[in-house]
Amino acid sequence: MIKGKKKIMAGLLAVLLFLPAAAFAADTVVSTDWLQANQSKVTIVDIRKVEDYNSGHVPGAINVFYGVWAIQKAGLLNELPADDDLRDILSAAAIETATNVVVVGSTANMGEKANITRVAWTLKYAGVGNVAVLSGGFEKWVADKKPVSKDAVKPKAKPYKGAFNKAILTNKAYILANIGKATIVDVREPDFYSGAKKLDFVTRPGHIKGAVNLPTAAAYNADGTFKPMAELEAMAKKAVGEDKSKEILVYCDSGRVASVWWYLLSESFGYKNVKLYDGSVQDFAKDATTPLEP
Repeated sequence: MIKGKKKIMAGLLAVLLFLPAAAFAADTVVSTDWLQANQSKVTIVDIRKVEDYNSGHVPGAINVFYGVWAIQKAGLLNELPADDDLRDILSAAAIETATNVVVVGSTANMGEKANITRVAWTLKYAGVGNVAVLSGGFEKWVADKKPVSKDAVKPKAKPYKGAFNKAILTNKAYILANIGKATIVDVREPDFYSGAKKLDFVTRPGHIKGAVNLPTAAAYNADGTFKPMAELEAMAKKAVGEDKSKEILVYCDSGRVASVWWYLLSESFGYKNVKLYDGSVQDFAKDATTPLEP
């Protein structure tokens, strides 16, 4: 009987120990209230410039500037660092695979909003299991009159030993091989999708053949917070369908803004096979033979 009670108590303890991680995993987009209540359970990564971090940040947050997470490489913007370099970044930040991470950035413009999910995607690529983003970013934290600190936090480095999840990354060759097979999603605004406009660093206008349009700006409220999850999921289902097992390939101009819908589809709505094209149309359009259409 005593042995039975010990087994029951051990089982209850295991459940209690698991609850924080389980609760965290369910909150992939978190509010300022949630973050304030759970600050002691998470590593808060502030990705703003060091001068912005020093002028005020969420108490306890560490600063790892966006520019180290996404670099210029081979003439392309917002590329993943080399795996060894990414491992060094995570080691210096004392982030492990089991670390509960909340990414905080600015929501001043679309690029800044996307920086937050781009870093979240990079963490998932590196094998970090529990990652969330703060809806509305630091601006929402301040607007909600949450406490602000100027005390810099310096983590004690530890070697990062996670296995990289390369299944969430794709490239031009894979895109070309899967046109007409996978659901390809262009997250740019309609004028860029149609080819009416293009950015200077993109060689040719238009979208990848067969791609559907799911604009990223539509995911946000005016204050930089995400729209209600039910509304966003309905928007996603209209564009990509309801089959959560289908392969979805998302892209934008440089692989940054596409991270928003990658994150929502994969982490919030449960689509099981979503890949991000890191080079995106900047890479795709450089090759004059690749199929772009208006």
